[in-house]
This record gives sequence, structure tokens and C-alpha cells, in this order.
Amino acid sequence: MTRRNHDIAELKRLDVAHHLPAQSSYKLQRDIGGSRIIVHAEGSTIFDGDGNAILDGMAGLWCVDVGYGRAELAEVAREQMLELPFYNTFFRTATPPPIELAAKLAGLLGGDLQHIFFNSSGSESNDTVFRLVRTYWGIKGEPERKVFISRRNAYHGSTVAGASLGGMSYMHVQGDLPIPGVEHVMQPYVFGDGFDEDPADFCARAVQDIEDRILAVGPEKVAAFIGEPVQGAGGVIIPPDGYWKGVEAVCRKYGILLVSDEVICGFGRLGEWFGFQHFGITPDIVSMAKGLSSGYMPISATAVSSDIVETLRSVDDDFVHGYTYSGHPVAAAVALRNIEIIEREKLVDRVRDDIGPYFAKALAKLSDHPLVGEARSLGFIGAIEIVARKGTNRRFGGKEGLAGPIVRDACIGRGLMVRAVRDSLVMCPPYVMTHEEIDRMVSIIAAALDETSETLRALDMPVLEGAGEGL
Repeated sequence: MTRRNHDIAELKRLDVAHHLPAQSSYKLQRDIGGSRIIVHAEGSTIFDGDGNAILDGMAGLWCVDVGYGRAELAEVAREQMLELPFYNTFFRTATPPPIELAAKLAGLLGGDLQHIFFNSSGSESNDTVFRLVRTYWGIKGEPERKVFISRRNAYHGSTVAGASLGGMSYMHVQGDLPIPGVEHVMQPYVFGDGFDEDPADFCARAVQDIEDRILAVGPEKVAAFIGEPVQGAGGVIIPPDGYWKGVEAVCRKYGILLVSDEVICGFGRLGEWFGFQHFGITPDIVSMAKGLSSGYMPISATAVSSDIVETLRSVDDDFVHGYTYSGHPVAAAVALRNIEIIEREKLVDRVRDDIGPYFAKALAKLSDHPLVGEARSLGFIGAIEIVARKGTNRRFGGKEGLAGPIVRDACIGRGLMVRAVRDSLVMCPPYVMTHEEIDRMVSIIAAALDETSETLRALDMPVLEGAGEGL
């Protein structure tokens, strides 16, 4: 393939002059002279305009599951564009690819999750959940059921509804969020919120917090509980054993809908097609995106149980919701081929039986590092916790979020793209990553921890001088 010869200096100038990147400090963008420009990628490696090869430990943004450079995905997009580049799904029309994709997803989801609504992003998928759930309860004759329960540090998107459903406090301060009708409960974050607590007791406490909030709000007012099987952007928070079974039982006890946000965990990330299948629960609604097309096209979906759809079909009124690009034929065609690749190359099995276990063993080697409080993973998603004192969960400088970005930047400087969530260094690599690349990823993290150790210790000195041994 012929690659374009980009003028990187000019692109950086234009980036500052005209481009507003996502979730960024625009002051920092200006001060550093523009963004890092990624110009091409292959397999598990991205290349920037300055000639740096960077191992992508984040699969783009939790999404490029089949890896970069899949020519057949480009070809299927081209073929569909030539046949039919676009038509909408309004006014009782449809095109072949989204219909075929809906049927395919219904088979992968199984059970009563047989109906699919298409969107363009995970945020839109959860907006659809919000509108759909409230509409459902209105038709059922319980319009007072409007309240959603979510978790702190959950991430459900950046739209007004998505950011409200999410539990990110730094997002809530912008735009006067959350909107009314969203309640947040404790996250099942064992290392952060249940340190030194018996795991079974912590699990029971986390589930009980949900039930307590339901009772405080009034069960007759609660519409749904929404959660990611593993909280990704919250820091790869893996719930303790029994948590999701307990959550499901509480929802069924009070007749509350259970929504599984599979935007990150779907399409094999945990070693099953969907995260809810790994945890053995049965949601009423599933939101999904990212791995649906491996990021090659913007597309998301909301899967809905037959019971909910039959309720919607019991009235003559339209469900007045949808987007211009709902069921976009090119995006759907690419998603179908992406799923075919995952099936053909047995990538879900590879996560479960090969690279997932290998990744867990490789990551566990970092547990002995003096700056690592915990190394954890499930399937092919993982994190390490950076701590100021071994054997504790105390943070450098006495607050969360100082150490993570320092270690992250050191990793990127050494050729590994990872993400810092407070003081968790998180990873979500492409499923095609090799054992050798996993070893290199872990070696770079270890070297970055060594490199930044003195900087972090210096940062912590004022805290250490007055700290007690019990901290």
C-alpha cells in the first residue's frame, strides 16, 4: 500500500489552529504544539509522524480487536459503498447489511436478546437504553419508574444521558450533571474500596449498597440498573466472585431491568462473546460498540429482550427515536466481516485459552515490583496499581492520580501506548498480539516503573515525613 507523505509540522500547526480533539485540555494542546500524529498502523503497532513505532497496548481506544491493517475490511467497505453507500432506516425502510447483522448478533447473544437497534457510538447506544427503558415503563403503565442506578467511576458515554449514567465526577462538574433520575452506588473496586476486607464480605456490601439505594429511592420508581461487566475506563475494575449473580438477584427481586454495557467487554474481551456470558447472568438489554467493527467503522448496537419489544409492539405509537446513521449499510457490512474474522480465526477462543492466560502470567511478574500494589487481569484486559508503599494501597503524594500519568508517559516514551486511570495503568491490547509482544509490553512497563521511581519518591517525600506506619 502506498502511504502518503504527510507534512507533520504543518499538521501539528493546523491541529492547534483548527482541531479540537476529544476529552483534551485545549491549553495543553496549544502549549505542546499540537497532538501526536498517528499516520499508519499494522497488527499491534502504531506509527507516528515522527517515525516512532509504538506497541498499542490499548487497541486504539479499547476497540481494534482484530488488529490494524485488515485489507478485507477496507474491501468490504468499498464494495458496499459502490453498491449502496447510504440509506436510512426511517419510514419503514431498511438495507440488507443491518438486517443481516441484527440476525448475526441475535445468534451470538442467544436467549431472548433477539432484537437490535443500531447507533453510531457507545454513547448513543446508552442514550437509546435511556429512552427505551423509560418508554417501556410508560407503556407498561408504570411511568413513575424513571430512575437508573449506576456505579461510581462507571463510564457509559459522553452525551448528556451517557455522562449522567456514568459515575465520573470530573465529567459531572461540566454541564451540571447528572440529570435528574440517575443514582450512583459504590463500585466493586476491591483494591481501592475493599482493601484488606474479606472478598465475600466486600461483595455482599457492594450488592447490598444497590439494594439499599433501591429501597431509599422506592422500588416502584427504579427503572433499571446499568453496569459494565468489567469497568474499563474506571480502571479495569474486576468485580469479586458472586457480584454479578448478586446484582441480578436484586434486580429480579424488585422487577428492575438489568442492562449490561458491553461497549468494552463485548466481542471476546473476557474470553466469551459477551461479558455477561462470562459472569453467567441474563440481562434484559445489552449495549455494544467498539469491538463490533474493531473500530474500523463507527457503529454501535442496543440489544433488547423479546419481552420489552413485545411491550413496544402492544401500542400503535412510534418509538420516536433514531439517528441518521442508525443501521448505516457500510458500517454494518464492515461489522459483519469483522465478526467473520473473529470467528474464522477463533479469536474469542484465543483470548480464553491462549493470550488471556499468557497475559495474566506475564502481568503477574510485575507484582513483585516495589511500586506495584496489584496486577490484575481478566481475559485480555488488565491493570496494575501504582502505590507509594508496598503492601498498602496508599498513593504517591497522598492523593490519587499523581503517579499514573508519570508512568504512562514513560511507557509511551519507551514505545508502549497504555492509559493511566488515576494510579492504575490499564491495558486492553488487540487479540492478535503475540506472546513476544506481550513480553515486550510488560518489560517496558517494568522499565518505566524503574525510570520514574526516583521522581515518584521525591513527589512523596512531604507525605512520608509525617506519615504513620499504619497508612
